[in-house]
Amino acid sequence: MKADNPIREKSYAFALRAVKLYRHLTEKKKEFVLSKQLLRSGTAIGANVEEAIGGQSRADFLSKISIAYKEARETRYWLRLLKDANLLVPRDFESIFADADELCRILSAIITTTKQPSR
Repeated sequence: MKADNPIREKSYAFALRAVKLYRHLTEKKKEFVLSKQLLRSGTAIGANVEEAIGGQSRADFLSKISIAYKEARETRYWLRLLKDANLLVPRDFESIFADADELCRILSAIITTTKQPSR
């Protein structure tokens, strides 16, 4: 396994942000339902990336990376909902949403590359 893996590092850092945001939303805003969904999907991205890295085959890797991509998309949904419900200020939303969007783009590129035939 490579020591320097950008998607592994970015998805882990994002999971930490999701945990901190969950803590903020539950303690300061007393919001428990949407924030729990965000916590679940936001931390699942990195968990599935870790599983993909340890995949037993190319198909296993692709399956886990695809799940990570779906979790990243779901996370974007919960973030938009929290913003539109006025539970996130625009500045905080824009920062974490940009990170979620970046994860989506990276994961999508990994999926596209992995689906290409091996040489």
